[in-house]
Amino acid sequence: MLITPHIERLIDMALDEDLAGGDVTTEAIFGPYDHTTGTLLAKQDVVQCGRDLFDAVMHRVDSTIEVEWIFPDGAEVVSGTELATIKGPTASVLMGERVALNFFQRMCGIATKTRRFVEELADSEADIADTRKTLPGFRLLDKVAVRVGGGRNHRMNLGGGVMIKDNHIAAAGSIYNAVDRVRALAPHTVRIEVEVTTMEELEEAVEAAADIIMLDNMSVEEMTACVKRARELSGARPVILEASGNVTLETVAAIGKTGVDIISSGALTHSVKAADISLNLQSEP
Repeated sequence: MLITPHIERLIDMALDEDLAGGDVTTEAIFGPYDHTTGTLLAKQDVVQCGRDLFDAVMHRVDSTIEVEWIFPDGAEVVSGTELATIKGPTASVLMGERVALNFFQRMCGIATKTRRFVEELADSEADIADTRKTLPGFRLLDKVAVRVGGGRNHRMNLGGGVMIKDNHIAAAGSIYNAVDRVRALAPHTVRIEVEVTTMEELEEAVEAAADIIMLDNMSVEEMTACVKRARELSGARPVILEASGNVTLETVAAIGKTGVDIISSGALTHSVKAADISLNLQSEP
């Protein structure tokens, strides 16, 4: 994982937030000659993700901290497994512990949840993808975690592709109008995606030659009918079909069997539960 200038700023902001007044507890107990060894322990089954970020936080606190990882990112590990060994000045490790874990636990949580979605789709041809429903400032980290979990990334931001949604259509007057305006001005290298909620809108989007059509908040039965109709209309120029809206672990397998190509779910990132991982230290003579 590349630690970009944006991620470096996130690390600095998080450390500034946590260490604005120093660490009165740690500084009162430990001096510069106290060292420790610790283990990073998974307390649940988890897909590991974010080790480079964990390292970057620790090294920002103290470049002498050593982290030795046992598994690569993307590995599935069971509860009770040691993930890494940490060695360094006790005070420095304790000062970086919470911030490093906050980043790491969130990324592991997203990667683990994404892997569960991927597993649910094993009997279909559909891929799971994220959305822009990410924690503000953390979008790159959230989307990296989705990739590590086996999912795909949707747009990184509003400049990452054309997506004509309901309000665009309402303001433009029709799907035809919106697509025509985009096609006249957008770069030819950008695909055009249109969000639809009914069979009639689907037919209009196919006839307008949209590259991707998102079936938004439809029932499984409605999606199945729309997929069949889209395949009939698009012919030799098959359109990419995406399903979105109320996608959960309980519903994603049935959605995959409708024949859509991509299923996007904000649940991968917007309501993720941080993985249960702890850092356990011991003193050194």
